[in-house]
Amino acid sequence: MANRRCFYTLTRHGTSIFHSNPSLRSLKTLLPHLHQTLILPNSLSFKILTPKSHHIFTNIKSICSTQFTHPRYFSSHRSDDSDNNENEEEEEEVDDEEGEGSDDDNVSGLNCNVKRAYTPEEREKEAAAIGYKVIGPLDHSETPFKPYEPVFAIVQIGSHQFKVSNGDCVYTERLKFCEVNDKLVLNRVLMVGSRTQTIIGRPILPDAAVHAVVEEHALDAKVIIFKKKRRKNYRRTKGHRQELTKLRITDIQGIEKPENTTAGKTEKKAVKKPEKVAVAA
Repeated sequence: MANRRCFYTLTRHGTSIFHSNPSLRSLKTLLPHLHQTLILPNSLSFKILTPKSHHIFTNIKSICSTQFTHPRYFSSHRSDDSDNNENEEEEEEVDDEEGEGSDDDNVSGLNCNVKRAYTPEEREKEAAAIGYKVIGPLDHSETPFKPYEPVFAIVQIGSHQFKVSNGDCVYTERLKFCEVNDKLVLNRVLMVGSRTQTIIGRPILPDAAVHAVVEEHALDAKVIIFKKKRRKNYRRTKGHRQELTKLRITDIQGIEKPENTTAGKTEKKAVKKPEKVAVAA
């Protein structure tokens, strides 16, 4: 089969070879004979070939092999090799893309690890959007905790509202730009009240403020997230612990505070009941 393919290529490219090489013009007369041998069926084509013609074809094959600058492959192995080469090139391209992707992931990972540097103005702006303001660290000589006062306030921190009084402890979501023992002012006060009066904001009271101290940055209890898709062999279990900030309320301002008057208990006087005297009959 390979010999027949070689003969067909000789008949196709023979004229160009003979015209380009003047030394091969004498062989131009062999082309009709070559064409006749190839037109015959497979079973007869090889029987007609004489030793002389076989010698001529071998000579032409050797000449043509010198004329063609690039080798020609007629077997199926060459296509397999080319496919393998193409597959190798595709794999190299994929590896290069993966390498680039890994480099991008490394760069993104480095960017994620690097913390953003906030200016003091940006810190104040973000803290005000959440609903607090950082005053500074608490000194050892200060005593911000006061005895209980019968006053309450409703404060909004982020998206949560809390009813607090003096000395209460509140857990909120992790507050940025504050550390343990920092003094805070919660300026989003929605309502304040006491025994004698109640003041409601529309929606915020600008003159009211709640002072607090950061006691701890902690983690909430773990929550298990379980996902399942039936008949799909899909199950995912994940845990989450929310970051929290513990605040201790120290003072509530913006309302008149009544005095702590402890009403004395009235002592009950013991009244002696008259004794019954038994009268003799």
